[in-house]
Amino acid sequence: MSDAGALLGKQIDVQLSGKKTYKGILTDLGMDILVLYNGKQFLYFPMLQIHQLNLSKEIDNEIEYPLESPMMEDMGSISYRKTLMNAKGVFSEIHVAGHIPLHGYITNVFNDYFAFYSPVYKTMYISLHHLKYLSPNNQSAIPYSLSKECFPVNPSAVPMVRSLEEQLKKNAGKLLVLDGGEDPMKIGVLKTAANNFVELTTASGDQVFLKLAHIKSVYMP
Repeated sequence: MSDAGALLGKQIDVQLSGKKTYKGILTDLGMDILVLYNGKQFLYFPMLQIHQLNLSKEIDNEIEYPLESPMMEDMGSISYRKTLMNAKGVFSEIHVAGHIPLHGYITNVFNDYFAFYSPVYKTMYISLHHLKYLSPNNQSAIPYSLSKECFPVNPSAVPMVRSLEEQLKKNAGKLLVLDGGEDPMKIGVLKTAANNFVELTTASGDQVFLKLAHIKSVYMP
């Protein structure tokens, strides 16, 4: 991405998969992540999700170069994994699937997924390959203005393993909701997770096999 470095400090358009476009000032750039300031938030986009970036043809004068610095500017050379590790315990907004972002905080980062604690969905597993963006909030801000008592003292104490497939194996027999549950075929009781496939029994009793690589998020009601 060396040539893209010429865009630093300029207002650009970032197009993600699904043709969703974000506009803002490019404030940092690494080999596998970039940081965009949209006038309100710093958005960290994994390069995996980016289809195109270019100078904005229509400049938004409401977006000015940020006076404040990103919360995680002390990382030195920026990278996707460093960003996730530095965001642990920081209340954040993430976008994975659908139209609604999630709010909560990262509790653990593993080989191919991270654990995310949401006050709405509780502990979720998010695939590293499908995170669209991460936006850390002010550390004093708590989602939905909830009190700290609404959050567990240490949600990261839940036993977890390094890969998403192995973690799902540990939850065989439990009800899972995949990718937000918009597709009824992605809600069911987990039978097995093996050989890069997840087998669910749906509400109608059907057996469905889902490719693990395409699963974006997991939570257990």
